[in-house]
Formats: sequence, structure tokens, C-alpha cells
Amino acid sequence: MSGRSDPLLDSLYGQVMRVRRVWSESHPDRRRRLVRPVISVGNLSVGGTGKTPVVAAIAQWLVAQGHRPSILSRGYGRAESPEGVVVVSDREGVLAGVDRSGDEPLMLARHVPGAAVCVSPDRYLAGAVAERTLGCTVHILDDGFQHVQLARDLDVLVTSIGEIPNGCVIPAGRLREPMDMASRAHVLVVPGATAGAASAEAWALGISLSCGVQRSLKIPSFTGPAIAVAGIAHPERFFEMLREAGCAVADTIEFPDHHRYAKADVDRIGEKVRETSAVAVLSTEKDAVRFETLGALPFALYTVPLALQFDPPDVLFESVRSVLA
Repeated sequence: MSGRSDPLLDSLYGQVMRVRRVWSESHPDRRRRLVRPVISVGNLSVGGTGKTPVVAAIAQWLVAQGHRPSILSRGYGRAESPEGVVVVSDREGVLAGVDRSGDEPLMLARHVPGAAVCVSPDRYLAGAVAERTLGCTVHILDDGFQHVQLARDLDVLVTSIGEIPNGCVIPAGRLREPMDMASRAHVLVVPGATAGAASAEAWALGISLSCGVQRSLKIPSFTGPAIAVAGIAHPERFFEMLREAGCAVADTIEFPDHHRYAKADVDRIGEKVRETSAVAVLSTEKDAVRFETLGALPFALYTVPLALQFDPPDVLFESVRSVLA
């Protein structure tokens, strides 16, 4: 939903969130602090803005630089929520399935094998386990912009062009906090934007550093029409990127974000494959980890990875480097 925020609605939810953040900032001693640096990656709105690929990119860069990063996640949408910390990956291998880890943490564990991934509603506890048990030297707080209980050394905000300036605070729209809270971020990352467009967005939000990021899909090799399936926020973006990459998309099927696939869903997809004579079913990495629980499928499922190219290339990583220094 777009349009300027209704002051009455903003006062009900947005003002509560504003007071919560300002109180936290004025009482830094109440924030829990890990021994190692914490890099937060988050957004100001509900739903997908492309933050998970940015988390993966930072973790990959840290591993390449010789660091031992951990990714701290709350594990949203898990089928099981045991007490304490679930170690999804110990930097050596994956230790938990999707029901205990959640789809995004499991996807990150596989995408960045040199990073530990720890899941818990208590991100401080997860970070303490990562430091003391897994030997991690730096933390990435996934979806951490509103997690003000944990002190961080760098706040990275991910958003699309116009989403925050033109947005409304919950319940009128998708913003978790009022627009002026965006200025707390140190770096703005804008998927689908050039460096210039990202800079203009950052100026409007009061953020000093910014970069755009171009996204592309690594299309698997097959010949013929395909069905595109996605259970993510904004699945239409995935479908459009497939078409732009030259895929012959015969039809698309949308599911809710974090959807747990069942036999009925497989039957529905299989029926669509037969109707269109499709030779492949294309899905995201996030969907792929949820399909795995169903075993063998009656169609050829191809995972389509996402690649990022930052513009300019060094702003985000130099910010991370300065925190570590």
C-alpha cells in the first residue's frame, strides 16, 4: 500500500516503535553486547526486500578475507522451535534440517559453507554460542534492524526505490517503523538500482553511504517450456527475471512466503506440467530446501540461484572492513 502515512495510524503503531528505538538508544547500557563485532542487515518493511542475498554476500566476503563469520537468525517460519540455540551449520557442515532451522537459515548454511549459522529468538545467546563453541570472529545479524536489544557495530538497511518514502506504517501499510528511523542505518543497499539512484534514495532517508545492487539469475541448462514456482515474498519479481533471462515460462504458480510444500502442492504442480507439456519446474533456492522434505518428485525441479553485483562494488565491503579494523 502506498501513500503518505496517516498520522492517526502512525501514532498507534509507528510512535510506539519510535519510542522503543529512542529509549533503546538513550539507554545503551541496556543493550547486550557480544565480544565480537556485529553487522546487522535488515529492512524497514514487512516482506522481502532482498536482504537474505545481501547477508550471504557479506558472509562470503568475510570468509574470503579469512574471517570466521556467524549468521544469527531467529528462524522465522520453523516447524519446530526448540529451546536454546539450533546450530544449523558449524562452518564445517550442515547439522539441522529445514523443520528445525527454517528455510532461509538452511539456504544460507548451504550457500556459505565457511560460515556458522545459529538460530534462536535470543540472538545474543546464539552469538555467544557462535563465539565460545564455534570460534566465530564476527557476526551477521539477519533481519536485525528492529532487534534493538543487541548492540551492533554496523547497520545495513536494504530497501527498494520509493518503498520507505512512499510507504505507510503498519497497519495502513508495510513499514515496521516510521520513515525517520531509517536514518539510524550506516549503509543503504538498494536492489535493482544504480549507484546514482541508490545515492538519491539514501539522501532522502538521511543515510550517508549507499550502493545499488543488480540481481541476475543463473539459469540451469534445459530445452523447452518451464513452469515457475515460488513461495516467497513478491514472487512476481522472480517470474519476471526468468522471462527477462530468456526462459520460456509456460505458466507460474504462487505460494505464500515460507510455504511448507505438501503432496497436494506437488500434485497441483504436476498437473500444470502435464497441461503445458513443460520439461522443467523452476524455483528459488529458498523454495528448494522446502521441496526436499517431500522426497522424489514427479517432475524435473531446477533451482535457480541469484547472483548480485554491487554498484559501486566496494562501499558495502569497505564499511564492513572498517568495522573489523
